[in-house]
Amino acid sequence: MFFRHPSTPPPGDLRLVVGLGNIGSQYVHTRHNVGFEVADLLASQHGAHFRKGKFKGEEATLTLHGTRVLLLKPHTLMNLSGDAVVAAARFYKLSPERILVVCDDINLPLGRIRVRAKGSDGGHNGLWNIINRLGSQDFPRVRVGVGAPPPEMDMVNYVLSRFLSDERPLVQDAIKRAAAAVETWVTDGLDAAMNRWNASPSSGEESDK
Repeated sequence: MFFRHPSTPPPGDLRLVVGLGNIGSQYVHTRHNVGFEVADLLASQHGAHFRKGKFKGEEATLTLHGTRVLLLKPHTLMNLSGDAVVAAARFYKLSPERILVVCDDINLPLGRIRVRAKGSDGGHNGLWNIINRLGSQDFPRVRVGVGAPPPEMDMVNYVLSRFLSDERPLVQDAIKRAAAAVETWVTDGLDAAMNRWNASPSSGEESDK
């Protein structure tokens, strides 16, 4: 499915890291935008700067221990995130295993992160669109737990809501750990990232893959 134009630079060791979210001030710091926040933190930590790019979003590039990383924040709105991912994957001829997606997850407790090698969309529309457009679910992802909505709250309203003041410290810590998990994936590989970051930071429970 993927192809590279003859003028496209060879991919080398390039990795694509996609932070999912929605553009617009009304979505800043909402539960659905933690993927953007992880991407922003990675860029800030390594002196990279996001600019409007050719892959339907904002892009920043950095190098981690000799590996080039393209950070991508799709500007397609969440439900069409796959358009941006496929555009970048085709241009650099990247296999799904070299694409990592960072997103929110209502099925994880608030503040937990989970690194996965592949899997279904889990009800996440952004992941669903990426899987549909790539034609594969075999790409790694880092999921950041934002907690489940209360029974009386509509799901869409919940994920588009901002964190409560007492929730924000947990989320900030999770964003830092998610960014570190992305770095581990780039520098040490997927197994190392799962082993190091899938255990609960407080309970000491065993990591799982």
